[in-house]
Amino acid sequence: ALYGRADALATARPPLPAEAQETAAAIRDQALRLNGMVGNLLDMARLQSGRVQLRREWQPVEEVVGASLKSLGAALAGHPVRTSGLGDLPLVQCDAVLMERVFCNLFENAAKYAPPGTPIVLEAEAGPEAVELRVRSGGEGFAAERLDKVFDLFERGRPESAVAGMGVGLAICQSIVAAHGGTIRAFNPPGGGACVAFMLPRGCPPAIETESLPPEGGKP
Repeated sequence: ALYGRADALATARPPLPAEAQETAAAIRDQALRLNGMVGNLLDMARLQSGRVQLRREWQPVEEVVGASLKSLGAALAGHPVRTSGLGDLPLVQCDAVLMERVFCNLFENAAKYAPPGTPIVLEAEAGPEAVELRVRSGGEGFAAERLDKVFDLFERGRPESAVAGMGVGLAICQSIVAAHGGTIRAFNPPGGGACVAFMLPRGCPPAIETESLPPEGGKP
């Protein structure tokens, strides 16, 4: 409700005075951010209570990634997202809503700490037993002494950073990936920046049946 009303004010016609329009836009953006924080906390509580029932279906990872990018919208402004290998992945059995949350958190976290104008890179690779997805970004990377704690609840990779955050996003990612039988890790690549990589079991996706075309001039 807050987001909707603030957005209506920010986009009103005739437009509000510049100062009021800027204030409405700020309220809208902060309401959206607050909604994301509350959603993360609620998901964490459900996962820790063991009451989450995964709705597993065979999904193309490319579609889940696309949905997460669409929902983030302006949060990725100034950070083009580049992908590699997504189209070569097999179907993965997962809860699409929860897995979308994983990608949203990883992309948003990368955008917060990456220098303005730098890309966020998503790399995908299929192994014999699992698929691996890696989200890389530029910047200073994780503080080396905190790499073993970045997935703890309310912990942050750089606690002294001026970037706003609660230290919930990566904890949510770990819980969701673990619920899918996967693993997740964070590290600083040799070339600089930060990377979070997670693996999901590959499983045996169902065969996709294709309809054969009738012979030319024949009936279907």
